[in-house]
Formats: sequence, C-alpha cells, structure tokens
Amino acid sequence: MSYFKKEIRELSKAVRTLSFKETFIFISVAVITFVSMYYASPNFFRKIFDTSDDKFYSSLYWFSADGFLMFVVPLLLIYFVLKGKPSDYGFRIGDLKFGVLTSLIFIAVMLPFIWIVSGSKSFASTYPQGGMFVRENMDVLLYYELFVGFYMLAWEFFWRGYMLFGLKEKFGYYAIFIQMVPFFILHRGKPDLETFASIFAGLILGVQAWRANSFIYCFFVHWLVMIFVDVISVLRYKSDSYGIGFDAFIKLFTN
Repeated sequence: MSYFKKEIRELSKAVRTLSFKETFIFISVAVITFVSMYYASPNFFRKIFDTSDDKFYSSLYWFSADGFLMFVVPLLLIYFVLKGKPSDYGFRIGDLKFGVLTSLIFIAVMLPFIWIVSGSKSFASTYPQGGMFVRENMDVLLYYELFVGFYMLAWEFFWRGYMLFGLKEKFGYYAIFIQMVPFFILHRGKPDLETFASIFAGLILGVQAWRANSFIYCFFVHWLVMIFVDVISVLRYKSDSYGIGFDAFIKLFTN
C-alpha cells in the first residue's frame, strides 16, 4: 500500500508543476478534436438525418459544425477561461509585408502542384467534397466556397492560432512541430499525396504564422488553395480533361 501512496504523491507533485494555460490548451484541443471527429462529420449528419444526399448538405453541416467547434469555442475559451485576447493567439494583422509576400509565393508554388495532382482522375473526383450537386452547378460552387472559407478560418485558427500561439511561450519553436502532428493525422482518408504533403504544409504554415505573428495569412493561403483545387477539379470533370500536358490545359477551357 505504501508503494501506491508514494506513486500518488509523486504524481501529485508532478501535476502541481504543470502550468494551467498549456495544460488546458492540450486538453481542450483533444476534447474539441474528439467532438469534431465523431459529431461534426458528414457521416454523423447522414446517420442522424438518414439522408442519401450527394454529400452536399452533409458537407455544409461538416463545415459549419467544425467552424463552430474550432473557431467560436476556442474564442470563448480564450475570453472566459484563459482570460486572454484573440490577438494573443494570432488574430491580428501582424507583419503585413511578410504575410502577403510569403502568401503570394506559397500560392505561386502550389498552383503547378495542384495542376499536376489534379491530373489524376481519382484525385479530381474527390473534389469538391460537396459531391455531384456542386460539381454540376457552378452557381452553387460560389456559396459552397463560402462555407469552405468559414471552415478554413476555423481550421487555421485552431492549429496555427489557438494551439501554436497558446504553446509558443512555453515550448518556443517546438510549438510549430506540436501543432503539425495532429494537423497531419487529421488528413487521414484524403488522397495519399495530399496526406503526405500535409506534413510539410503544417510546418510551412506554422513558420509563416510564427514569423508573421498572425494566422490570418495561413487562412487565406489555405482557402485559396482549396478554391483552386475545387475549381480545377470541376473544370476537369466538365471538360473530361485529365493529365498535365498543355493539350489538357487547352481542353479544360475549349470544352
């Protein structure tokens, strides 16, 4: 019995050395991610409403629910539990010159990459994630991308704002790697190239947020990349143009 008492005392002593802020951020990120995985997913929506829709409404639910969980909830936690301000967690303009310049560079680099990976019919058929209804109706694609934008705002704030800046003081540059790991893991189920690339995307966006002192630029980069992916995938579908050659590019618009 004395052995267990000793272990409990040592554990209690270790727990008392933990800082509240970082401990709360780790636990809250885990809890929010759990709720997101099981109750904000398209599969949960389809199960509850027993709908056979072509991914459209379930995707809108997913973007809205995750937007609330990863944006609104952390903001409330910052205000009422951590007693901080959104600007302390990267919700600011920060270094405008650096943010805009690096965003333009990232997008310029990503465009050829998007063109290459979308040349695969299996990849292009994955997007837009709203399914055939979005793919068949270009006018729907516009407001669909607004939901995507809200989701991306929440996604970037959660990892590159709440988690990165919340852990920055305690862990320094290691916070960039800490936020990258769950970011990468949650890409599971996406096309393999996208999942692998998310390792480097998580690191690059983390560095950008750190240096710019803002997650806002990461949000715009991520959102624009997703818009490009969706639009190019729709154009490829409508023109039946796959591959990466110049003829495929011409066919994309002439058809």
